[in-house]
Amino acid sequence: MQFDWRAISGPALTTATALIAFVVDGTLIIVPNPAPLLVCIVAFAGSLSGLASGMISAAIAVAFSALFFLNHRATPGYDALDLVRLSMLAVTAVGTAAITGLLRKRLMDAFTRERRHHATAERLVAALDRVDIGIVLLDSDTRAEFINRAFRGYFSLSDEEADSKPPFIALMYHGRDTGAYELPEEELSAFIARRTEMMRVGDSTPININLRDGQVLRFSCAALPGGGRMLSYTPVTDLVRHTDDPAHADYYRSLRRGGDRDSGRVLRAAE
Repeated sequence: MQFDWRAISGPALTTATALIAFVVDGTLIIVPNPAPLLVCIVAFAGSLSGLASGMISAAIAVAFSALFFLNHRATPGYDALDLVRLSMLAVTAVGTAAITGLLRKRLMDAFTRERRHHATAERLVAALDRVDIGIVLLDSDTRAEFINRAFRGYFSLSDEEADSKPPFIALMYHGRDTGAYELPEEELSAFIARRTEMMRVGDSTPININLRDGQVLRFSCAALPGGGRMLSYTPVTDLVRHTDDPAHADYYRSLRRGGDRDSGRVLRAAE
């Protein structure tokens, strides 16, 4: 059985403090009422181990204070003032234990939920990195919060660039500058403007994007709560290129690359 030092630390510290106060008060010097110190220990116990430890420490503190008051009286028993003091101490100690214990529980519950959500997010990221659909998640300022491996491969985007949370327009210009699009240079500006406007308004109409290496991606945009966007780039090369003009077969073959991603999606261009 695992030893839970947190659960017993509060009661043990309260007991030790009480015993030390008794010994010093009886043998060396008169000790002032240690009730404030005991309440601090109760708060420590509740914050460290929770409600149960705090309540046990509070009970020890009240019991010791009752003995302490009795030990300092000239006559046996308690008077009304002693009872009032003990009642106030009991309310303070129990209230302190309850507040700190419940706050600790809320904090631990929030931490557990956060850890669970973080683990779920990590599994989701790992799953999205394994699909061949390019995925980009944009925040409300159109900055990329997440870019999966497929998108990075399609547009030759380095990990450093992807992890820097670039804005959407920067991703578009990156594709233009690296010559990723199968478009005449004079049409690129209009193409980028149209894509940016579709993203801005959340237009979910899919469009096909021809890449210079012969691949075809179907782009779609989905609006997310909070103003974010999810962009998807689905490979549809085999569905589109088989309708290309057979006269251009040599051209499409020349566009093929020898990388791992291309070998998994052999183009059917004019074959």
